[in-house]
Amino acid sequence: MKLSTPAGQITKYYEDGEKCLGSKDYSNALKCFKKAADQGHALAQNYMGLLYARKLGVPQDFKKAEYWFRQSAEQGEPMAQNNLGLMYARGEGVAQDYHQAAEWLLKAAEQGNSEAQYNLGFMYAKGQGVPQDDEQAVHWFRKAAEQGDEVAQYNLGFMYEKGIGIAQDYQQAVFLYSMAAGQGSADAALNLGGLYDSGEGVEQDYKQAVNWWKKAAEKGHAVAQNNLGLMYAQGLGVSQDYIEAYKWFALSSMGGEERAFNGLKTAESLMTEEEISEAKELVEEWKSSH
Repeated sequence: MKLSTPAGQITKYYEDGEKCLGSKDYSNALKCFKKAADQGHALAQNYMGLLYARKLGVPQDFKKAEYWFRQSAEQGEPMAQNNLGLMYARGEGVAQDYHQAAEWLLKAAEQGNSEAQYNLGFMYAKGQGVPQDDEQAVHWFRKAAEQGDEVAQYNLGFMYEKGIGIAQDYQQAVFLYSMAAGQGSADAALNLGGLYDSGEGVEQDYKQAVNWWKKAAEKGHAVAQNNLGLMYAQGLGVSQDYIEAYKWFALSSMGGEERAFNGLKTAESLMTEEEISEAKELVEEWKSSH
């Protein structure tokens, strides 16, 4: 006869696993979580899945990740339900099955898991595993955005800007892009700059457009870098500066933005050899610091 482990000890195994995980001691985290997971601790089972999925302290093994996520998900743990849904969506450890993905994501989303709410919104937007439905996409993006999910805020802002699944509302788009950009979203900063540039939802303000495009450009966003180059070349929101324009066009073109090549060529034609040399130095300085 096998004696059961006291609940307090199971909880301690889990808490010790969390401490090891926090200090990136993945091998010991695995040992602690395994002790708790074997006794049915749902959160520990979810972490076991994460360790195997992300090859933390163990070789990557999607089959084992799926096993542990399922053990946890079937106990109703929303994080595991979201993770299992993603495995079905990606075909990791299981055959790809968007219908199963949507079912597990819905279980987690209805429990308030913001990641699952965003993921379910994405599936409705794409029609993966569920009928394509922009209104449902808006519904789930909103749920996640209200919990502070950066990507959901960006996507909901985009839907307001374009009038997809909801009445077009530039002011709401500005609000949501501001929230997401404030959390570091380069895509949101790009689009927010675009609204300031066009004066949609806000008073036209080239300085603000430059401000937001610069935030995205510093994160390596090639489109924002091209836009910033154009602003420097034309002197909009900033003093005209072909050296800065060249720098941003060059970086943008390196990032694959084809439109930047024309800007780079034009700027170069208006610059002296010394200015071009200085601009190239700035490009190298930026690359070495990013």
